[in-house]
Order: sequence, then C-alpha cells, then structure tokens
Amino acid sequence: MNNTLEFKLSQLPESPGVYQMKRGGEVIYVGKAVNLKNRVRQYFHSSKDHTPKVQAMVSNIEDFDIILCDTELEALILECNLIKKYRPYYNILLKDDKQYPYIRIDMRQDYPRVELVRRVEKDGAKYFGPYIGATVVRDVLEVLHNSFPLRTCKHDFSFGRGVGGRHRPCIRHQMGLCLAPCTGNVLPGQYVQMLEEIIAFLNGKHEDVVEKLRGQMMEASKNMEFERAAMLRDRIVAMEQVLQKQKAIAVSGGDQDVVAVASDGVDVVVEVIYMREGKILGSDNFIMQRAEAQEEESLEMFLLQYYDTASYIPKEILLGEPCEGLEVLEKLLSEKKGSRVHITVPKRGDKVRLVEMARKNAGDIASKRREQFIKQKARTVGACKELGEALGLPFVPRRIEGYDISNTQGTLSVASMVVAIDGQPARSQYRHYRIKTVVGANDFASMAEVISRRFTRGERERLEAQKKGVAPDGFADLPDLVLIDGGPEQLRFAQDAIHDVPMEKYPAMFGLAKRLEEIYLPGREDPIRLDEHSEALRLIQRIRDEAHRFAITHHRGLRGKRSVASRLEEIPGIGATRRRALLTHFPNVEAIKAATLEELMEVKGMNRPAAEAVYAFFHAQ
Repeated sequence: MNNTLEFKLSQLPESPGVYQMKRGGEVIYVGKAVNLKNRVRQYFHSSKDHTPKVQAMVSNIEDFDIILCDTELEALILECNLIKKYRPYYNILLKDDKQYPYIRIDMRQDYPRVELVRRVEKDGAKYFGPYIGATVVRDVLEVLHNSFPLRTCKHDFSFGRGVGGRHRPCIRHQMGLCLAPCTGNVLPGQYVQMLEEIIAFLNGKHEDVVEKLRGQMMEASKNMEFERAAMLRDRIVAMEQVLQKQKAIAVSGGDQDVVAVASDGVDVVVEVIYMREGKILGSDNFIMQRAEAQEEESLEMFLLQYYDTASYIPKEILLGEPCEGLEVLEKLLSEKKGSRVHITVPKRGDKVRLVEMARKNAGDIASKRREQFIKQKARTVGACKELGEALGLPFVPRRIEGYDISNTQGTLSVASMVVAIDGQPARSQYRHYRIKTVVGANDFASMAEVISRRFTRGERERLEAQKKGVAPDGFADLPDLVLIDGGPEQLRFAQDAIHDVPMEKYPAMFGLAKRLEEIYLPGREDPIRLDEHSEALRLIQRIRDEAHRFAITHHRGLRGKRSVASRLEEIPGIGATRRRALLTHFPNVEAIKAATLEELMEVKGMNRPAAEAVYAFFHAQ
C-alpha cells in the first residue's frame, strides 16, 4: 500500500457516499457505502475473506476518490450514473447490446402515428415495450392498423388543414383503414379518443377493447350494416389470435416483473418475466458480466442498471432471492415511476410459482452457457495445452502465428501472418506482406523473407518497449509458436531465416504438411501424426486454413486491381495519376464503364478530353 492510500484511508469520514478506485488515473471500480470509513477500509484489510476478483482489484488500486452524499439513496443514484459514465472493469455490468423494439405514440401531435422504434428518447412521447422481437411488434401493429383506422403516412399536420395542398384521401381511406385526417374532416379529439382505446390495448386491457368492438359489431348487425359488422368481426378475430399467443396464468394483481438469477461460473444470468394484467406477455434474459458467482450483488446491480433506462416500471417486482438495499431501491424506483413500487421476495402462493419459473429458465440458460464455456475452453486453451504436449514444449503456447504464401506463377507474390491468442483468432493483428526480394515462384525464399522481416521488426520493437517499461504490443508481442504451411523444406528455410535475426529468445516452430496433416519439427526426420479427432489438430488446421484464406484473398484483390489497371493503361492520354484517381473514385471497372461523361469529369485530375477518351474506350468496345 502506497503513502497516498494510507493517508486517504486515515482521513475517511463516517458518511454515506460513493468511492472510485483508480489505477493510473483510470476508474476501475465504483461503489456506494452507508459508511465510507468502514466500507473502503474493508478492501485493504486481510484478503482471506475476499473473492479472487476483489483480491485482483485491490492489488491494482493505486488511488481512490470519494464523493460525500446526504443519504444512501443519493449515493445509489450517483453510483448508477458513475458506472454508466466510466463502465469500470471490476464492476458487474449489464450486458445489454440488444436494440429492443418499442411501440411509440406521440400524443402531442394532432393525429399521432403508432410506430415501431428501436430506441427510447426523452421526447414526451408514450413508449410501450420492450418487446422480445420485431416480429411480435409487427404482429401487434398489423392488428392495430387492421382494427383501428389509424394514419400511417408521415405528413406533418402542425400547420392547419391539409398537407401541402393535398386534400384527397389515399387508398387506405377507401379501404376503411384510415380516417384520412389529411382531408381535414376529422377532429383531433375524435382521433385521440380512438388512440385511448389503442393505449388501453397496449397496456394489457385487451378484454375491454375486444368487448367494445364486439358491442359495436352487434349494433352494426342490428342496424343491418353487415359490411361494417363483418369488418369489426375480422378485427376481433385478429385481436384474439394475438391474445391466444399469450400464456394465461392464475395470478391476481396488476403489472409485475419477475426476476431471478443463476450463475454459470463466470457471469450471472438474469431472467425477467413480464406480467401484465395477470398474463405473461413475454420474458427475456440478460447477462451480468464479470460477476463470478456473486448472485446477490448481481441482482442489485441489475435492478439498478436495468430500471434506470426502462421505459416502464411495474407496480411490483418479484425477486427469486433477497439482495441488499431493497428499501433504497424501492424508493429510487418509486421516484422514477411517480407512484409506489413494491420489491418483494414471495414465500408462498402463485407468486412463488412465477419466481420458480424465472429461476428455472435462468438456471437452464446458465447451464447451457457453462457447457458452452467448457467446449470453448477445450477448443482454445485446452487445444493449446494439448498441442504443447504433442510438440514436447515445456510450456503452453499463448500466441501462435501462422504463415502462408500465395502467388500466380510467381507474380504478385504475397504472404499472410495470422495470429491466435489462447486458441482464438486475434484478427486485429493479422498482417499482409508483399514479397520484395524474390523473383518468380519461389515459396521457400518468400517464406524466408517474410520470417526475417517480421522478427527483425518484432525484436527491435520489443527492445524499445522494454526500455520504455511498457508491455509489448503489436509486432513487439512475439509468438511462442510459429506454424509454417508446408513440409520439412519450408520449415528449414524459415528456421534458417529466424536464426539469422539476433534475438533474446527464439519461438518454437513447426511445419504442417497438408496432404497427410503431418507435423514436422526442426531436427527431427519422422513427422508427428495427431489423432484426427484431437482438438490440437483442429486448432492448427484452423490456423493453417485461416492463413491460406487471408493470403489468397489479398492476392485476388491485388490481381483484380492489376487487371483493371492493365485495361486502363490501354486508354490514350490516361497516365498513372489519372488511373489511380479513377480507381479511387469508382469501386470497380464496371462502374467506370457505366459512368456518364459528366461523372467521369467529376474525378479529380480529369478534364473533358481525358473523360471523353475513357468514355470512348469502353463504349467503342
């Protein structure tokens, strides 16, 4: 512990507030406390009771800041805002990158539309959702548009009657699907009255709306308005079909969210079941990242982060297990909703069945994720360990690089370098090389050139990073193991090339011959054959195939550009500068061919005679 930490710990007040743990000026953790003095000091006492995650965090703390608050509720709100702002590494974060669809109605307009949106804005409009998928929303919207004569156009009605002088209604009005407010014959009050029924439907009061439509149908039938009665009948059927998709459950009370959690050993899965008017409208699951097995803390952080941005907060939230600070959370959510919100952990009755359903779903998802982690680990880290043992390495290779050469009869020769870290592709570190010193189709010499260039630069940058006292990155991060696509000859050239580079430590290297998938090691005549079902073999096959794909894709791109450039060289008056300008301005030769004379003249450096020459060249053919 440094002197700064010791001094600050001795000066901590006994007050509610928020603390920010820092490393190198970066916030790595944000927490709240009823008593800052007691809470913050706990981190720096004996680490026996700390989880591995907390131990790792404490070892990285270089400084901390505190913000004093008057109440625990203020501290909770501030903690939530700071977590959203900094997204600290050691906080349990809600992974919610889904763009859930909502239904939006802007009641401030004279004739509001009912529309699907992907983001909730603080614009005064009413939002309904989130829905589990766009298909569900489209089904609901289709029912609404077929059941209520809503406008779907985007005309602006804010400047009086009509839109841009248009008074004739569109075909939707003729079909009975729109009241045609564009004609000015519909008062805003009439339209709003219809929208109130729609809002009631979206709020879960389906039976009221259906009964009202059924009454209108019977009335139309009595009056012998059979076409109107048939139209109302179809609307009722469409609504009932949507309602049949919802699972009814005998639970009394109003709107509820049912929340339960389960750990997969790395993250915590949160299952939410949405209850509206005693019916399950849907469910969803969320992932609390870096939570380990801290289910109680994860539940608290989920409630804080999820309902901070939720468009709707129900009257009651049912939890599968208790968590800290429920009273404060209740106050916070009640303030956001504008009415009382109850957070309870049911012990008996129908509500317990709902909680058990949520817990069962969370456990199922956690179990599947756990199995996926095990398989993923076997394919990645496990495969690296197995490969190291098969090659007789005294370590598990962390960074593996694969190399391949691609050319067409010795022209446009290129090489690829692909990288796998802990068995997973690190695509941001892939590199291409244009072969500079080798003439003709000589894959051996080309491989030697690439290996020499890569490790000469890598060792130089590693030494520079070492002098600066920073972690090696990019080319400075040298591999533990190098895969050469080819047999013993390719491997020998690569070995000779790397040993011509003065290095502190040379990586292990092997060749993989494609025909029999044989592994060749330096100084060993007999190849190694791995079991065809082994994860180690699958790993090196993936790296080899990725290196081949990366090389040949780059080579084809160069070949395509060379082909286009060759055609342009045939045009009189078009030199290298104008050829480059044309290839930059247009995506391909077909686009150049299809361009008009005016479009060709827009290219930088092109004048009218040059544009006419290009146009004439392609159109004469």
